[in-house]
Amino acid sequence: MADPELTRALGLVREVTDFPEPGVLFQDLSPLLADARGFRAVVDALAGAVPAGVDTVLALEARGFLFGAALAATRGFGVVPIRKPGKLPAVADRVTYDLEYGSATFELPVGALGAGNRVVVVDDVLATGGTLAAAAGLAARAGAEVTAALVVVEITALGGRARVPLPVHAVHGV
Repeated sequence: MADPELTRALGLVREVTDFPEPGVLFQDLSPLLADARGFRAVVDALAGAVPAGVDTVLALEARGFLFGAALAATRGFGVVPIRKPGKLPAVADRVTYDLEYGSATFELPVGALGAGNRVVVVDDVLATGGTLAAAAGLAARAGAEVTAALVVVEITALGGRARVPLPVHAVHGV
């Protein structure tokens, strides 16, 4: 039986056509984030999918920060923000990857992640898989063991799960 609070929360996700460019159907999680009970239900659903032994959440800029930090706080994990260029004073590594509408770069902060860390990657939406795959690669190159990727929404028609080299758990598929 589905959790009625989680079902209600996921109903708050708004689809915005042609954003950020024509042909893209943007999944706007802002209404869900603004709803305290809904936000908690989604964080609880993410927490239920965390593999045993994880000690660190890799939270992806920007909306992944919100879900990743909340998950880390509720489960007692550390959180490492994966940032866009120009946001970190010291960069350990960087990777450029393709998006459904362009390319982007992620950077890993110096000293935040290394051998011995067991991490889960957290983001808001899984589309083509490039973002999750890039972040997982950064963590692996730092020596961390990447155990899974967790997302709130998966756009299943884009097939991004196939590009992510680890188990993926999506709270909701569209």
